[in-house]
Amino acid sequence: MSTPSQRAPSFAEAFRFWLKLGFISFGGPAGQIAIMQTELVERRRWISQSRFLHALNFCMLLPGPEAQQLAIYCGWLLHKTWGGIVAGALFVIPSMFVLWGLSFVYAAYGNVPWIAAIFYGLKPAVFAIVAYAVLRIGRKALRNPVMWIIAAGSFAGIFFLKVPFPVIVLSAGIVGFVGGKLAPAMFSAGSNKSEGESSVLDDEGESPAHAKPSFGRAVRVCLVWGLLWWLPILALGFWRGWDHTLFQEGLFFGKAAVVTFGGAYAVLPYVAQQAVEHYHWLGPGQMMDGLGLAETTPGPLIMVLQFVGFMGGWSRPMGLSPLLAATLGAFITTWATFVPCFLWIFLGGPHIEQLRGNKTIASTLSVVTAAVVGVILNLAVWFGLHVLFPGGQAIDWFALAIGVIAFSGMLRLKWSVVPVVLGSGAAGLIYQLIVR
Repeated sequence: MSTPSQRAPSFAEAFRFWLKLGFISFGGPAGQIAIMQTELVERRRWISQSRFLHALNFCMLLPGPEAQQLAIYCGWLLHKTWGGIVAGALFVIPSMFVLWGLSFVYAAYGNVPWIAAIFYGLKPAVFAIVAYAVLRIGRKALRNPVMWIIAAGSFAGIFFLKVPFPVIVLSAGIVGFVGGKLAPAMFSAGSNKSEGESSVLDDEGESPAHAKPSFGRAVRVCLVWGLLWWLPILALGFWRGWDHTLFQEGLFFGKAAVVTFGGAYAVLPYVAQQAVEHYHWLGPGQMMDGLGLAETTPGPLIMVLQFVGFMGGWSRPMGLSPLLAATLGAFITTWATFVPCFLWIFLGGPHIEQLRGNKTIASTLSVVTAAVVGVILNLAVWFGLHVLFPGGQAIDWFALAIGVIAFSGMLRLKWSVVPVVLGSGAAGLIYQLIVR
């Protein structure tokens, strides 16, 4: 008989989970991957560790936000195309509305102290969530000395030498492929399955029928999602003109969705340069403020692009009211950024499932996984330095206390992410508005 942990979730159950995830997915890609690791793999056991990492490795190789793509992949495996659509959409929609509201307040009134106070408490909690993710994923992925060396080299390369993320992943893939051919025992991560535990999507089970690749399906996916991606952008061009801010935003971010490899931190310098210096949609200080808003709201860190689209429409409405132009700018920017993710997953997912169990691919991806651990550690350290030593100044003891309490609670007391996020936000509000 199936135990509750093995029972496949209903569509309604999955919908409720993806909706909750959309509201608690703080911390950029590392924090969001950490939450999915905890909820999907360890707590609910909807997907096994090895299949989760297999999907993560694929998503890390794609342009765009890997955490949202991982959610789409898992939702698609569980409940077909609509499962993927719900998972990916709900990953973004809550943050869309939250960031739209904050962007309006910022553009119309400037910074609001009580919002900043809540975010002040959230930042160390996010750092704790990311650190916990490094620990949990590292325990599963780094099963032998070779994997530890790969992870350490990945961290050193990106943190100290500033090696671009795509170069690290590509190099890890080559090392894993060659090493798997020459010394397969050394380049195998071993089994990630925990004894006595099973998952709805486990290691031994075949891929679901809807995950089998076919030429006809690939053509339909390309047509449907290609049209969905570009029709709204072209419609704005026909409506307002090809030189209008809204069409230019849609065109720019539509093209960026194809070339933005390496996660948000790799993308932002390019976007900032174009948005600030070429298009003049916003100023350098506003770009930094937008990054701060995106870092402390749920959803992908790349949501900062919505802020850029909002400010571009607000500052250059070109015949529309500033609020309408800003709202449409935020929408088309978000649409052009995230809709391609569905295309990449629905098109490539079946082929990635087909490669599951291939020993050469497994050794390659196991090394990529080890490199990803190093990348997540880099994000944890980067985020920790900015949270604990704001502006490069003395240590923030309140942030350190919140981070230690949150990390210890998750590690020893098995606190879930929701109370950690809510409690930390409340603590920040109390500290900033009452104690200070």
